[in-house]
This record gives sequence, C-alpha cells and structure tokens, in this order.
Amino acid sequence: MNGAEGNGTGVNGEDGGRLVPGAQVTVRLVKAPRPDKSYPAAVVGDDGTRIVVRAPWAGGTARDFGFVRFEPGDVFTEHFWRDRWYAVKEVRAADGTLKGWYCDVTRPARVTEEDGGTLVVADLDLDLWRSADGRLVLRLDEDEFAASGLAGRDPEAAARAEAALDELERLARHDGFAALTG
Repeated sequence: MNGAEGNGTGVNGEDGGRLVPGAQVTVRLVKAPRPDKSYPAAVVGDDGTRIVVRAPWAGGTARDFGFVRFEPGDVFTEHFWRDRWYAVKEVRAADGTLKGWYCDVTRPARVTEEDGGTLVVADLDLDLWRSADGRLVLRLDEDEFAASGLAGRDPEAAARAEAALDELERLARHDGFAALTG
C-alpha cells in the first residue's frame, strides 16, 4: 500500500510528498496581495522535481487576451517545478488543437496535504506567451511586476523572477518547451 492509500490523500507520504498519478489535487496560485486562485486538477505525474497536472480552463467563461482566447473546454497541461522559478502550461482547445503555451513566473512549487493534496505556487506577476506556431512570443505583465514592489521587498527573489522570464523567452524562441515538458 502506498502513502496515498494509507492517508486518504493524493500525496504519497512515503515518497517525500510526491503526488500520485491519477489523483485529484487542488492547485492554489498565491496572488498576494490579490485573492488566491484555486482549481481542481488531475495529477499526470510527479518525479520529485517536476509535477504535471491537467485541468480544464478554470475561468468559467471565455477570456480574450487579444493574442489568445481561453474558453470553456480548453485543457491545460501544467508543468510545475520544485526547483525552478516558473510554470509552463500547454493550452489545447476542446478538439485537441494546440493553442500555445502560457508561462507563469513563480516561486518553486510545493505540495501540502491540506484538502487532500494541494499544489501551492506563488505567482510573481511576470508571464510569457508562445503561440503554437512559435511566431508570437510575448513577455507579459512586466508593469504589474514593477508595481508589485518585489524588487524592494525581496531583491533576490525579484532577480530570480527576471532571470526566469529571460530563460522562458529563450526557450520559447528556440523550441525549448518540447524538451522541457517532454
């Protein structure tokens, strides 16, 4: 019997807090000072460093960003790391067509046993979009990041966040997401 079966959660307590494939988990994006966002997801895998979950678009209604439209039926395969300052989310339409990748700059992910298993990720406001064809790579929300005051409160975290966005852009421009998320 694994730890997940023994403690009634999707967290395998005998394996360093790894999430069990097939289990349900809550993803909680800490958006301080704004309210956190939480949504259910299915665990695809957890190798102890990278956690992969799959979830439907959690927005409820369609949201048009100008460069992509997220809508009910879209499916996100989300890759989070315990040792990296970002998350990469593959976005597919309901019919399976790849729309692209939406990336969040975050603090490294952590797993808690609250609510039967929660994947907690602190969002640091910086984002990146890469279209499916690779022609469009956009750095997003740099103004929100500057306004957040993180550079003054935690200069080291701010520097890591900016370096993570630079790394994501480099990966996006050179087809690096396939190797990163494969």
